[in-house]
Order: sequence, then C-alpha cells, then structure tokens
Amino acid sequence: MGVALGGLVAREEIALESLAGKRVAVDGNNALYQFLAIIRGRDGTPLLDSKGRVTSHLSGLFYRTARLVEAKVKPIYVFDGEPPHMKRRTLDERREIRAEAAEKWAAALKEGAIAEARMHAMASSRLTREMVEESKKLLGLMGIPSVQAPQEGEAQAAAMCMKGDVWASASQDYDSLLLGTPKLVRNLTMSGRRKLPRRNEYVDVVPELIELDKTLAQYGMSRAQLIWLGILVGTDFNKGVRGIGPKKALKIVIECDSLSEAVQKAGGAELFEVEPAEVEQYFLKPKVSEDYVANFGQPDVEGLVEFMANEHDFSKERIEGAAKAFADAMAESTQQQKLGEWFG
Repeated sequence: MGVALGGLVAREEIALESLAGKRVAVDGNNALYQFLAIIRGRDGTPLLDSKGRVTSHLSGLFYRTARLVEAKVKPIYVFDGEPPHMKRRTLDERREIRAEAAEKWAAALKEGAIAEARMHAMASSRLTREMVEESKKLLGLMGIPSVQAPQEGEAQAAAMCMKGDVWASASQDYDSLLLGTPKLVRNLTMSGRRKLPRRNEYVDVVPELIELDKTLAQYGMSRAQLIWLGILVGTDFNKGVRGIGPKKALKIVIECDSLSEAVQKAGGAELFEVEPAEVEQYFLKPKVSEDYVANFGQPDVEGLVEFMANEHDFSKERIEGAAKAFADAMAESTQQQKLGEWFG
C-alpha cells in the first residue's frame, strides 16, 4: 500500500530498454504480491500445480525476470525480513482485508458473478514464507541475485541505491522516496494492458521513473519535509490525520521547520496512535544491512526444468525454451559487461 503520493511526484514514462545495462534493486515481496494478484483465471483461481500448491508467483517471477534480462536489465531482488514493530497494526488490518475479500470471492462464485469474483480474489492474495523461499530458489537457478533485508525490503533497496550499488530501486510503493532512494522505477515487474476494476476499460502499463531530487525541487522542500508529509497523510506505520490529503499536507509542511510544528498545525500529536517522531526516525534511519552479496551467476537450465516443470507442473517444452533463451541472454549480457570493463 504505502504512502499516497501519486498525485504529487514528478514522473516520466520510460522504455524498458532504457534501463539496459543498469542494476535495479527490486522490492521482491512487492513484486510477488503483484504476480499473485494478477496471474489468475477468469474466476480468480490462481495457478496451481498437481498438488494444489499456488504457482502464480513462480510463473510471474520466471517469465518477467527473463523479459528483463532479455532487455539487458540487471534485476536484484530484495526480500523483507522481520517487520518493524510499528507495522504490526497495518499487517493485522491487511490480514482482515484479505480474509474479507476471500469470503466475498466465494460468495461471488456462488452467485456466478465471475468478474466480481476475480476482483475479490485479487484482493485476497496471500504471500507465505514458503512462496518466498521458492522464489529465492528459482532466482538462484536463474543466476539472479537476491538479498535478504533485516526488515523492509524497500528500505534495503533504497539504501543500495543511495550507496551506488544499483542505479535505481523498483517498487510500486512511494515509501521508497521517503526512505531516500534517489531513483524509483514503478511498473518494472508489470507490463502490457491492465483492466480497470469494475469498468470495461483497459490502461497501458509502462515503466515510469521518479527522481527524488526532481520531486523535492518541484515543491521547494527537503526530504525531511516529504517524510513529514507522509506522516500527516498516513504511512504503513501510522494512520494519517482525518481530512488531510497530500495537497493539504504539502501546504502545511512547506511552511514548517520541524515535524513537531507540522504535527501541531495538523491538529496535534494526540491525533496519532504512534509517536510521529518515531515514524520519522524509521524513514531517516531504517534498519538495513551493509553486508550483502549481489553477484549474478550462470543459469542452471536443467535445474530450472526440474524445478518448474517436473516439480511444479509447468509445461516442460515452454520452460526449456524460455530457460535456454534466458541463458543465452544472460551470457550475452555478461560478455558485454566484460568487454565494457576491458575497454573502459
């Protein structure tokens, strides 16, 4: 979910190919939730193997990562660790929302309302630890690095970007900006056309680049003020102030020199269920790891076929073809990197 900054940020649509040769830290949990929500049948049923295990996340991860590598993008997936204690309320609320969506999905199926059923099914998506571990195994077989964050994956990805180890971080959530990522790419793990909920309309989904400095310069504010804005609107760690949206919060924070002043102008600290300063400190100094390895390896084509086709019932012919094409793309990308280093 994240903080609602969509109407404020300065963004530009980019072609996937414009990211060729660039390392991008992808919010892994965020991407897996996308795959679980979108890769479903007409009635909302996810992909399942013969043992009844959900495989939508594996399908999305395999084919989308292959597409990224074919475009010469270098994705590094970063996965969540233990959530910060402040996020437990949000996580509890999300569990309730998913449970309610699952009930509505079942009811819509019973009534034969297929389109409505699929919408509720998407909202019921649940990512388990087993799914995350399966995803890490798949990435390992593909030769794609994954990084385990101590807490939030998007915080780790932002830190990697600030350090210069990656060109950008990739997530659907705008929290990455509050966490300081210089560059945020949205829609990297999505593509094509997407149907709008409850409407017979489709929109094209293309990657977009958001640069933190440009967004801050557009409003003449600091990153700290952007964090204050997020706190007033609401983050994963606190509820926002009723009646204050992004535009109103912007007017407040650009006139303030401290979070306490912004909070006071918004109505006072008593309106917050957590201490605003604690949320501010999280965004300024999240728990991240400096000790990580993000090296690309050689794809294991036989291992991919065994894991995807034999273990999880994907088409052996399709997996073999895609895996070989992916391995060729990886080899070409590696060779170009070596040549670049040689002539650099």
